[in-house]
Amino acid sequence: MATKRKAIDEFFLPSRKASTKQESEILAHTPHSDLLGKERSLSNSTPVPGLWIYNDFIDHAEEERILAFLNAPDLCQWRTDLSRRTMHFGGTYCIMPQKTAKPSPPKPAILQAPPMPQEFQWLIQRMVDSKIYMDDQKPQYCIVNEYTKKLGISAHTENFQFGEPVVGLSLLSPCPIRFHELVEPFDGSVRSGKAAKAEKTGRVVDIQLPPRSLLVMKGPSRWSWQHEIVKSGKGRGPGWKRVSLTFRFKP
Repeated sequence: MATKRKAIDEFFLPSRKASTKQESEILAHTPHSDLLGKERSLSNSTPVPGLWIYNDFIDHAEEERILAFLNAPDLCQWRTDLSRRTMHFGGTYCIMPQKTAKPSPPKPAILQAPPMPQEFQWLIQRMVDSKIYMDDQKPQYCIVNEYTKKLGISAHTENFQFGEPVVGLSLLSPCPIRFHELVEPFDGSVRSGKAAKAEKTGRVVDIQLPPRSLLVMKGPSRWSWQHEIVKSGKGRGPGWKRVSLTFRFKP
């Protein structure tokens, strides 16, 4: 017999005792209907406290609409200075010069990103309607990453200047995301090299991200766990590609 779905904060539990054994866990999902009346499934049993996954948060047609916008050269522009293609909306971002550039050490160029596009407003409103963000605290920032072949991103937490939740929409191919439990909250970026210095408990959890799913990080999963996309071709067949949109809110 189905039980009434609880408020999202009721599921935030303290972190379990650390284990040095890596965990790879299959998530159980509880169906629910959001305020839009669309049937989705919400995971409330992830082993990472404060981590939620909404399956099928968007449909195929909506996925194609987002990708068409991102790939329209007259509307969007991909960064190509990294190993993976990226795109920014809201705030500023930095581009690092090539290591051979002078002076040494090279200084990054700080650029202004375009504002959050109107093309994302329906998606943000769906997050608000689903009680993921509050109406007066909508995300102002979005970073888009494209992963192909063996590309990934090292373990990190999102910059602490942003609040919670941090939300990620996963498009195209399925992909696991790896979480590392930290001894204490740690704010350090991959680019600066500080993220690698975070003290970990040794507990590692792999979570599968299906296409069109929405990852919501709040509480411990936001502040006390690093996440990464492992740089590996394992499980990625020909034509494998994942595009992620990470939404962030600054108080």
